[in-house]
Amino acid sequence: MIKEGINNYVHIWRRMGESYELGPSVLFKYVALYAAHLIKSNASLSALKLFTTYGAPPLPQNFNIYKRLCMEVFGENLEGGAAYPTYSSLRNMLFSIVDELSRTSESGSLSCREFEQYLLVSHYLATRSACSRVPQLNGIVAKISVSLLRHTDVIPADRAFYQVGMYCKAVGLESMAFIFYNRFLDLSEAIEEGSLDMIDNSNFVDTDIPFEVALPEQPFMTEDKREEIKEWVLALSMDRQVEQTLPLDDERQTYVASLTSPHTGVTSLPCIVTGYPALKQKVEFKRGGRCANKGDWTKFVMNTKASQNEECLDVVHFITKWCGQPLNPAHTF
Repeated sequence: MIKEGINNYVHIWRRMGESYELGPSVLFKYVALYAAHLIKSNASLSALKLFTTYGAPPLPQNFNIYKRLCMEVFGENLEGGAAYPTYSSLRNMLFSIVDELSRTSESGSLSCREFEQYLLVSHYLATRSACSRVPQLNGIVAKISVSLLRHTDVIPADRAFYQVGMYCKAVGLESMAFIFYNRFLDLSEAIEEGSLDMIDNSNFVDTDIPFEVALPEQPFMTEDKREEIKEWVLALSMDRQVEQTLPLDDERQTYVASLTSPHTGVTSLPCIVTGYPALKQKVEFKRGGRCANKGDWTKFVMNTKASQNEECLDVVHFITKWCGQPLNPAHTF
């Protein structure tokens, strides 16, 4: 039975080569079939390469395959600059899907909105990966990690809270690292117990960080490493100089990374660089209704120019493709 299954997919792979002569619709059919097989075989990165090579048309019959691929790639344990080729490939694939859907009757549909969220997440993951190559951008790496927490309905929550704790600690944001590492430890216990019922959400009231998240089958980190984090959290809890609450911004008296103020109900656009709310000092772009915080955009652009880092340059190229040039020529790369 297994041998027959393998032979079937070898046959599909060969037919893909023949499909160039039969037209794109036949080719895309076999690409989707083979990609679905790869995803089921825990080879999501190979499936992504397949779509990168042959294209991912916005066909409704393929939507579930694309969504499953996104969830699988988001679930991969990828870290640092080495993750950029994967996240940027997914970002580019999703941009193509969203761009084409926006010109069809699917524009504004539930599926289109889901792909828009996946595109935003993959963009932030790719940007974080690129920025991690440039030490001067460590602050932006931390900010992106904080912003990604509002998407823990689609990315693994325990890994997201661990990473944001690590990045915040690295740039001296100890209060935030304390809160986020604590949440990571709580989630690790919840995974072992198989339930979120005992988790204390009080630190995250009036934020846009979701309470209800999917629990992985098992923690991604070893118990020894979790114990190290627990010791750091316990030591910091004894330091009275460290605030054990999330910081508020002065203007809105709201958690600094929340897009929506619980006091006014006003929702701000996310910064295209960091995901933080873009408030008064912002850079607006020519299309897409997107913007960036002026300080974050300037820091990112200046350090990209100075370092000539290839991944950061590619991020700038993508933002220009997605959002157009800044309205103010002074902010153009």
